[in-house]
Amino acid sequence: MSDTQNKRESLYSLLGDLPDRNRPIEIEIVSIETRDDYILETLVLDLNGIERVPAYMVRPLEQNGPVPCVIYNHAHGGDYVLGKNELIDGRSHLKNPPYAVALAKEGYAVLAIDHWNFGERRGRTESALFKELLWKGQVLWGLMVYDSLRAVDYVCSRNDIDSSRIATLGLSMGSSMAWWLAALDERIRVCVDLCCLTDFDSLVQAHGLDGHGLYYYVPSLLKYFDTFSINALIAPRAHLSINGNLDPLTPSAGLDKLEALLGELYCSLNAADNWHMQRYETGHYETMHARFLILKFLREKL
Repeated sequence: MSDTQNKRESLYSLLGDLPDRNRPIEIEIVSIETRDDYILETLVLDLNGIERVPAYMVRPLEQNGPVPCVIYNHAHGGDYVLGKNELIDGRSHLKNPPYAVALAKEGYAVLAIDHWNFGERRGRTESALFKELLWKGQVLWGLMVYDSLRAVDYVCSRNDIDSSRIATLGLSMGSSMAWWLAALDERIRVCVDLCCLTDFDSLVQAHGLDGHGLYYYVPSLLKYFDTFSINALIAPRAHLSINGNLDPLTPSAGLDKLEALLGELYCSLNAADNWHMQRYETGHYETMHARFLILKFLREKL
């Protein structure tokens, strides 16, 4: 086993008691409808054997053979109602059109799930859920990451998806999910994160821990990993990171550090073109130029 694979297994082991990665996935199709810009499948997936996972699969209107797929990770923002609907309805922090439209027009399929405690899985406070899981030896972020990994399993099982061309994308909590998912799963060919490539040590130094929800915190993580070492597991695969220098969730000192370290790593792997950090003098939101860069990066790398 390679050193990189050992590190992936070590990182995964910190995510608490998780279900079997090889358990079968059950799929229920609730509806299929053709909209103006895409075909929308409404699904319920049994990914984890604990609670069912509502999901949307968006497909291009014109599809000849298997297409690339983007795993879309919704944000947090204290909005427990929105969840996967962010894909089709958008969010105030994101530009228009919603990513369902933007990505389908580019020829991609897109899968979005409701993560634990969001969308159709809401009903508990994040604090209560975090505490209950902690008592049981489980980690909220671990269960979220597990569901994302199984979501990749699901899309790769579909004969209308090109399993060699999988990307992941998200803003804020969805950004963190994008780089964790890409770090743990080599099937992710392209990672795009918006507004949450947070250097953990810099966040502590900036007294910014309360800016992130309880979901964000993994017991003992800093004993073994920092943000760079997790993101290093993505290299040399394509990675675009978009951040605002005025965003308190991503302290600028940490962005300086990650931009330099990941740049050096990708250069050492002869993959300098696969890493790019774009920074704006903005806060915690997507700009028009960022949307342009994201779609361009996906065209080039996926």
